[in-house]
Amino acid sequence: DYVVVKMIPDNRLPPRHLHSVHTGKTFAVIKWESPYDSPDQDMLYAVAVKDLVRKTDKIYKVKTRNSTVEYTIKKLEPGGKYHVIVQLGNMSKESSVKINTVPLSAPDALKIITENDHILLFWKSLALKESNFNESRGYEIHMFDSLMNITAYLGNTTENFFKVSNLKIGHNYSFTVQARCLYSGQMCGEPATLLYDELGTGEDSSAAKSGRSTDVAAIVVPVLFLLLVTLGIGFVVLYMRHRRLQNSFTAFANSHYSSRLGSAIFSSGDDLGDEDDEAPMITGFSDDVPMVIA
Repeated sequence: DYVVVKMIPDNRLPPRHLHSVHTGKTFAVIKWESPYDSPDQDMLYAVAVKDLVRKTDKIYKVKTRNSTVEYTIKKLEPGGKYHVIVQLGNMSKESSVKINTVPLSAPDALKIITENDHILLFWKSLALKESNFNESRGYEIHMFDSLMNITAYLGNTTENFFKVSNLKIGHNYSFTVQARCLYSGQMCGEPATLLYDELGTGEDSSAAKSGRSTDVAAIVVPVLFLLLVTLGIGFVVLYMRHRRLQNSFTAFANSHYSSRLGSAIFSSGDDLGDEDDEAPMITGFSDDVPMVIA
């Protein structure tokens, strides 16, 4: 014997298993399950997105009958912090999750050029690879003194270079450049870091080169050297073959040279054979025929 029991759906329950599937710079994909399995009608969800940095709220509505719901929240800011709340439209119990979007990338090709009494930091514009970055936002520069164990904020700029002065001899410095932080330093870009450690060596200070440039030079120089060695060996082989062919031809020509005609005689295979048999054989010279010796 058995009995069938049908549970009454409780629309006051919260959505289940709310979590973030994927986050980008300006969007986030969230996923959850309905409060109970196999809904028999469309369910209206309210998705509230609270910006923890700007202190603003946005509410989106999602209507579906699926047991598993996947939703993409758009128009977010890089490096932002958000609190997402999902509940049924009848204001039932809620489920929540916190999301941090991906910050802006670090500037590329950060390098140092040394002048007489200062250095210049240079880097590529971040707008070349980040469509969400506006040059008017600018960059901020920090410096870390490893000897004093102090980090200093040097300032910000909307240019792609920055002048640094009053560096102390014998100190090692690390410089970082990143998209300027917004809202009291809560929304920043990834920093690009460069070590400058050539002061106090007793030599002229020179620009510190990035690890990428050093790696490229370490690969290019040996390859160019191998190419030059290969070309040199090829020229030597060709020269030796040319000399060998020239010597062989000279020896062959000398073996066929006729001093009487003053030139070399080359004959094909057709010239040999019966005609040589028909030519009269010279047996000697008559006493009355003068012999001329050239």
